[in-house]
Amino acid sequence: MMVVVGTRPEAIKMAPVLDALRKSGRVDTQLVFTGQHGTLVNDLRDALDLVPDHDLAIMSEGQSLYDVAEGCLRGLAGVVQDYGPDMILVQGDTATVFFASLVAFFERVPVGHVESGLRTGDKWSPFPEEIFRRLTDVITDVHFAPTTQAKENLRREGVDVSQIHVTGNTVVDSLLRMSARGGEPANETLGRILEDGSRRLILLTAHRRESFGEPLLRIFRAVRRLIDEHEDVQLLYPVHPNPNVVEPAQMVLGDHPRIHLVESLAYQDMVMVLRKAVLILTDSGGIQEEAPTFGVPVLVLREVTERTEALEAGAVMVGSNEDDIVTEGSRLLGRTETIERKIASPFGDGRAGERIADIIVSQLTGSSRSMTDWSGP
Repeated sequence: MMVVVGTRPEAIKMAPVLDALRKSGRVDTQLVFTGQHGTLVNDLRDALDLVPDHDLAIMSEGQSLYDVAEGCLRGLAGVVQDYGPDMILVQGDTATVFFASLVAFFERVPVGHVESGLRTGDKWSPFPEEIFRRLTDVITDVHFAPTTQAKENLRREGVDVSQIHVTGNTVVDSLLRMSARGGEPANETLGRILEDGSRRLILLTAHRRESFGEPLLRIFRAVRRLIDEHEDVQLLYPVHPNPNVVEPAQMVLGDHPRIHLVESLAYQDMVMVLRKAVLILTDSGGIQEEAPTFGVPVLVLREVTERTEALEAGAVMVGSNEDDIVTEGSRLLGRTETIERKIASPFGDGRAGERIADIIVSQLTGSSRSMTDWSGP
């Protein structure tokens, strides 16, 4: 089995599968980092025991999708030809995911796709992820759908239901594992915020390509208004290193005393924030999946979402509309009822990695499965 990872979210979500495969003792497993995100996965090597057997280190300053495509195709081709895996496992919807699956197709190696079946129905949003995951699923041989909704998306597209397994989302596995560790924050600003405790904490994450330019400026203006209108809150924003995000963030938010712009947080620190926050504003797919585990209200800063389960769990989609962000944010901050902090989620029960490994072992060795598919919360 060859497990391919390129970005931080992929690493977080693939770690439980890799751990379960290794514990099974039935399948030789090699981990390949493409390096699509270099520095963003470094903290996960120790936190989630992710030490690659191969690191292609393709990341370059100002890289384009063409650069990532070329690096993945050339680098992975050599590794696959040398190792000769019986299956290649990918996760999610990044460039690494699609180009790894394409290499697998060229080499006639079966593909397993973790988090298969997510769809918005709009090929331009999220860009380019919607097309990457659709094309990956055309190539995929074994679909690990996180939810029944994802399974239905695949079924409607004509995928043989015998190839689809509902497993839950592995992000819940990693979240619960990291949450149980506790510990002190590595980021000094976060440490001061948590130690102070005099103001409620809001988390912002915003970095999507389709938001670059005016949509991102509207989001930042709305965030500043929201913080100005609520003196008992402070906001933490781990700023994505892309200059298209850093520059407008500094321009609109950089001088506010209760808005803290920090570099990307270590995964353990991010889990702490998720547990402590009273409100999250995000365009991240992963955080839409993580927040329900802790019962944190979410404003989705996107026009469409493939995580409709998050909306059913109470998230509110506001896009980049400035007034909607302020209005809905104020409404949620004004709630008087206590937020229910529960370890339950429409996205999984914390055993998705075990289920996926169980299916893979069964497929590759011909043995019987020991676990059944996930039936939902």
